[in-house]
Amino acid sequence: MFTMKWVTGVAMLACASALVGCQGGADKAPRTAAGTPTPSGAVTSTPTAAAPATSSAAATDPLLSGKREVTITRVQGSGKALELGGRIEEGDDTGGRFLFVPTPIGGDRYVIKAFGPKDDHPANDDPSCWQVNGLDIEPELTIGGVVCDPDDPIQRFTIIAKGNGTYAIGSETRFLQHLPGNGLVLKELGNSKLNTTFRFTDKGPADRKPIN
Repeated sequence: MFTMKWVTGVAMLACASALVGCQGGADKAPRTAAGTPTPSGAVTSTPTAAAPATSSAAATDPLLSGKREVTITRVQGSGKALELGGRIEEGDDTGGRFLFVPTPIGGDRYVIKAFGPKDDHPANDDPSCWQVNGLDIEPELTIGGVVCDPDDPIQRFTIIAKGNGTYAIGSETRFLQHLPGNGLVLKELGNSKLNTTFRFTDKGPADRKPIN
């Protein structure tokens, strides 16, 4: 009888000790977690910060502010900057305009002004603007240069940052893509991947004084 009571008492004491140990562990875990920064805090704030990234691109990216002239080079191309002559294409020093000012007009849309070199020639300081060539036939459209009119829908382009200082350029649902034998055209992607991105290089302030 005494032996059974002693065993029972030991067992109950062991259980009680184990329970205290478990509760003590449970008390310690939250304190440790609360005292240590957790990824959840960063994740919670990320969507709030990331959501307006594209809509505020013009405000945060000086190259898209309308205040800087840039050259535009196809990342996957020959390394020649784009040039606006009869149409937009990779330049070959043909006398076209090769300095551009992406100018925000709201809603992640831009008018892209084109200038010649800064050589005090009045014509080079008077901008042309990119425009979808209305005479082209779908599905491949080219881009030409015309007198600037921000109210004309076919002069409005989207510029989307793609990371590492590169951008995609589009119009409506099309993107500016390079097609072998056809150069740079605006094309629906469909099920295809975006294969053409561009790098902008700062060339100084957009401080031209156009012809009145």
